[in-house]
Amino acid sequence: MRLCRFQSSSGPTAGFYAEQGVTPIAAAAAAYRSSTGRTLDLPTGDSLLELLPPDGSAASAVRTLHEWLGSDAARASLATLRQSLDSVQLLVPFPRPNKLFLLAGNYADHIKEGGGVAAERAETFPYVFMKPPTTTLTNPGQPVRIPGVSPRAIDWELELAVVIGRVCKSVREADALRYVAGYTVINDISDRKFHPNPQRKKREKDVFFDWLHGKWHDSFCPCGPCVVSADDVPNPQTLPMRLKLNGETRQDASTALMIFPVAAVIEFISSFVTLEPGDIISTGTPAGVGNTTGTYVKPGDWLEAAIDGIGVLRSPVV
Repeated sequence: MRLCRFQSSSGPTAGFYAEQGVTPIAAAAAAYRSSTGRTLDLPTGDSLLELLPPDGSAASAVRTLHEWLGSDAARASLATLRQSLDSVQLLVPFPRPNKLFLLAGNYADHIKEGGGVAAERAETFPYVFMKPPTTTLTNPGQPVRIPGVSPRAIDWELELAVVIGRVCKSVREADALRYVAGYTVINDISDRKFHPNPQRKKREKDVFFDWLHGKWHDSFCPCGPCVVSADDVPNPQTLPMRLKLNGETRQDASTALMIFPVAAVIEFISSFVTLEPGDIISTGTPAGVGNTTGTYVKPGDWLEAAIDGIGVLRSPVV
């Protein structure tokens, strides 16, 4: 089951997502009631957390509705209710998470392509940083904006993102996936050569902060196009993933290649940070980023970040 948020005439709305289009949940619930005579207890807002496991109050009801939409009895209703993707503005599935974590160096081949040496899992720990969610999260189909302050080395990073579904502190890796609500796609846009105040006096930590500040530009975290329910992804370490630049494949990998799998990342972060429902953890990028070949995005480019079972996150560059 894939859920999304999209802009309707009455404001942000929750829907079922498919490549054929978006089906508003409220309209589908009305059709279900008309067809079956039964009413499902569903929220009226656009919060997707209420519709997802493990603790969403309407997770069971929305699952029932989703299964009905796939039945022969609902075929005519679905054809009437579904809106094409071209006709709607998709929105970030979780627009204001309390925390937006991302990982650096979680795929060995990506570390190696940058000239580094990948350590074994037992020899290191996940490198975690954060982005400001309210200014970096960007809706599907809306542009990545090249910053005027540093325009010449803007790069892509396709990543699987995990959405936390219940309060999570000091959990074990073996139990960590029980705290996940769902999975989505993030493109961790990065400015590879941001050097504030080029005439500065060099300090020991300048290289690290140049890298960190290069993650924070406005629009640098496209997210979507939807969230897939965690109970539809029994193993998040088996998902093929690809990124295309102007139709040409640049990244082609699998989440199986992570150094630290999703559950281990949750265990690590929750050992010292309380994770809350709606928090997002983006789990790092595989090899194939533009910096390796000196290929950076420019105005007019299109990025397509895809993970099997979730969808394609499309972003123009301006």
